[in-house]
Amino acid sequence: MLSIQILQYEFLGPIPLSEWGPPMEKLVYLILSRNKDKFDMIYVGDCQKTDEKSFFTSHEQFKCWLQKSGSEQSLYLAIFPMFESSDAKRHNVIQKIIAQYKPPCNADEISEPKPDYVVRVSEESDKDSEESDKDSEESDKDSEESDKDE
Repeated sequence: MLSIQILQYEFLGPIPLSEWGPPMEKLVYLILSRNKDKFDMIYVGDCQKTDEKSFFTSHEQFKCWLQKSGSEQSLYLAIFPMFESSDAKRHNVIQKIIAQYKPPCNADEISEPKPDYVVRVSEESDKDSEESDKDSEESDKDSEESDKDE
């Protein structure tokens, strides 16, 4: 069986997506588009458990995969089994791969790193906020300058 190295993970495959059959359990998968002798990653996702033959063809991103690959015959699958893994652990692998490879059909999942703090909005009355608008123009200039220092 072929394997493909993505970051430090060794994925099994790729195989033509049409040759895949269930069951499939606790793994991270890659959807690849074959272009002559090379494969382009177009999606990364995970599976908790499935017995559905239509798991991939009924996937919400299937249209995107077809659009990027040109045809179903060009779609390939590679899997990274993570037996006994938690959702969080699989999600962590997916996030690392998305950050590095930015697969086009994961575009809505490419998240900016979130800060470790939460901004809380204090409840002020409307008249206070009108006055603070005048102040905020000046504080914007200050904050732009302080951004340069970082």
